[in-house]
Amino acid sequence: MARGKLRIYLGAAPGVGKTYAMLSEAHRRVERGTDCVVAFVEHHHRPRTEVMLHGLEEIPRKELEYRGTVFTEMDVDAVLARRPQVALVDELPHTNIPGSRNAKRWQDVEELLAAGIGVISTVNIQHLESLGDIVESITGIRQQETVPDEVVRRADQIELVDMSPPALRRRMAHGNIYKSDKVDAALSNYFRPGNLTALRELALLWVADRVDEYLTEYRSEHRVSKIWGSRERIVVGLTGGPEGRTLIRRAARLAEKGAGGEVMAVYIARSDGLTSASPKELAVQRTLVEDLGGTFHHVVGDDIPVALLDFARGVNATQIVLGSSRRKTWQYVFGPGVGATVARESGPDLDVHIVTHDEVAKGRGLPVARGARLGRSRIIWGWVVGVGGPVVLALLLNTIDLGLANDMLLFLTVTVAAALLGGLFPALASAAFGSLLLNYFYTPPLHRLTIADPKNIVAIAIFVGVAVSVASVVDLAARRTHQAARLRAESEILSFLAGSVLRGETSLEALLERVRETFGMESVALLERESDVTPWTCAGRVGTGRTLERPEDADVDMPVGDRMALALSGRVLPAEDRRVLAAFAAQAAVVLDRQRLQSQADQSRALAEGNRIRTALLAAVSHDLRTPLAGIKAAVSSLRSDDVAWSEEDRAELLEGIEEGADRLDHLVGNLLDMSRLQTGTVTPLIREIDLDEVVPMALGGVPEDSVELDIPETLPMVVVDPGLLERSVANLVENAVKYSPVDEPVLVAASAMADRVEVRVVDRGPGVPDEAKDRIFAPFQRYGDAPRGAGVGLGLAVARGFAEAMGGTLNAEDTPGGGLTMVLGLPAAAGNGATAVPAYAHERVAPPRAADARSGPPH
Repeated sequence: MARGKLRIYLGAAPGVGKTYAMLSEAHRRVERGTDCVVAFVEHHHRPRTEVMLHGLEEIPRKELEYRGTVFTEMDVDAVLARRPQVALVDELPHTNIPGSRNAKRWQDVEELLAAGIGVISTVNIQHLESLGDIVESITGIRQQETVPDEVVRRADQIELVDMSPPALRRRMAHGNIYKSDKVDAALSNYFRPGNLTALRELALLWVADRVDEYLTEYRSEHRVSKIWGSRERIVVGLTGGPEGRTLIRRAARLAEKGAGGEVMAVYIARSDGLTSASPKELAVQRTLVEDLGGTFHHVVGDDIPVALLDFARGVNATQIVLGSSRRKTWQYVFGPGVGATVARESGPDLDVHIVTHDEVAKGRGLPVARGARLGRSRIIWGWVVGVGGPVVLALLLNTIDLGLANDMLLFLTVTVAAALLGGLFPALASAAFGSLLLNYFYTPPLHRLTIADPKNIVAIAIFVGVAVSVASVVDLAARRTHQAARLRAESEILSFLAGSVLRGETSLEALLERVRETFGMESVALLERESDVTPWTCAGRVGTGRTLERPEDADVDMPVGDRMALALSGRVLPAEDRRVLAAFAAQAAVVLDRQRLQSQADQSRALAEGNRIRTALLAAVSHDLRTPLAGIKAAVSSLRSDDVAWSEEDRAELLEGIEEGADRLDHLVGNLLDMSRLQTGTVTPLIREIDLDEVVPMALGGVPEDSVELDIPETLPMVVVDPGLLERSVANLVENAVKYSPVDEPVLVAASAMADRVEVRVVDRGPGVPDEAKDRIFAPFQRYGDAPRGAGVGLGLAVARGFAEAMGGTLNAEDTPGGGLTMVLGLPAAAGNGATAVPAYAHERVAPPRAADARSGPPH
């Protein structure tokens, strides 16, 4: 079944007429006999749009109930059953009501298209997913309903429905878009002229880019190589010389003269890496062209004119800007030059501008071919064999007569051996010397440098030719071997860099040391500065060489943007090494930025930790000081009351309550002071080994009788904690669990050992907490659900986690099997206890202490 066609009407803002245009198109198709139905169109009570629905068949919508309200959505099943030729589906980015067939309307449309039904839909530019941040910066509103760009790009037709901002605002003021009570607010907010102009520009540019993509696809499919000047695209050919800046600025001025002009700077490097370009100058030129709104491209090609023209035709350029040649007059014997060749081969559809500059005819060095990289010992042996071999062979052949043919083969063997060992030049020397010896000793007339028989002349010429050919082949093989080895080394180095990025390594010194070792330098430094006039500062340095304060002081410097440079001292690197050095320099800048971001993150984390501890202290004061103070005040007020005659037993009981409350306050204030000093870094928690059964029962005050079951095996290892902080953490967790657990379901406090940790689990059978809220409940001032005001201010769990982490422990929330919430408090076990998982063996009912010790815990 053929896939349906998708047509989209794209607008810059609501009210430009997308739905109206869609309905008009539907009427035209119906008049032509097309089976067209309305699957979903929202007229928003706009009279003119509503009128356009008349005469069109509408598919009944599907009703869905959500939170007590009935909503209508497109009935995908009904549309599929009806199977029209074309379906109208408004508002493509719309989010469907929960319970619908798909989460998004564009997914519904995909089903219709897959079933062979054509779809006409509408989209506003602000609903494209990739433009969300830009639209938010313009309008201040984040669009929640978006559609992936690819969905819109795959449309068979995209039609822009455009309207000027003043006309759209007039339509709004006349009440043709929103109701009258919303007009003033809309005009002063979203529909401001500036907003509408920016959104209109976004829509126009997006459609223009899409049209450009259509054109590129068409040219590719139809193999159109001829340049179509639909818009000005100017290619600037760069050599890495100082004239590049002049060419870029000239090209930018040319682009400004035409609408939609585009500048593309291209640098063409030879595939063997041999170049005389300045990496620093290329970096500056890249920055310049990007600042002027253009793009920089790096292309590899051995034939520069051909590569430049291929690039220009590939991007459908209309003009090429080149600089006048820097070569001197005598250098033209090597060829007409790049500019003249490009101008001759460009054809009538591509204009070539030759721009003069200050460097014209000042000379430019030509690349020098590299020699064979065979090693010093091999070259020495090559010369020994190439020069000494023919002499030794001549002495041997003077004693044996083998004939001229055999003599020549033996001399050729020596030449081949010299080529295999030393490369081209020793082989040439061997061929020349061997031919002289053959002529002098073995070619009639003997002992004279003349040849009587012409056949011998041909034989010696063939000998020299074969010798030179073999030597050239060996030399070429040596070059290719060296290049392969070098590329392999470069790939290994770049692979190391890529691996360091993936591993997240952030040590700048380690990276600089790697640079120093790789290139055999004395010292390496990463320099930076804030502006072009401020002095350089050293961000990192390794090595024992001289101190580098400026890039100019280094033997090698590699710029990284405008404000950073990698400086090396020790030796001057060849141009081929600078390619890998550039990768190291870029990675060094990334590592430096990562280190600084990590430092900022650590500072933020420290500040957040301080805020968390201060919040915990405040929570402890608000939760725990109030109850004992209230108990003390009530007891004192009762004793001072003259209205009641207290018995001695009652008086003793009230005094006992006052004493217990005062002791508890003293204990709590001491813990708070210790925590305050911990937060400021002046004291550490009083960590010691202790059994859980010495601390946990003391933390179960303030809860109703028979509301907690305690399960702490006697075989548990000791824990390394601060007893006071542990008691506070467990108390808050238990009181919190009791508050939410059903009356007939006691809270279980169980402990077990696992490896080097001891876990205390506080298990309740309450309503539980969703996964997405399990971390949020530990944040300060968080009260989960619709807890009543009297349940606390939401600091108890933050206090518990803060105290747990201060002791080196953890506190996390898990679901209780069967329903409820389990708080898991992980504590470090004491060393040498042989901590293993120990099953619980008994439940002990715990009677709570007196009411004077009661604590009020916060809700989840």
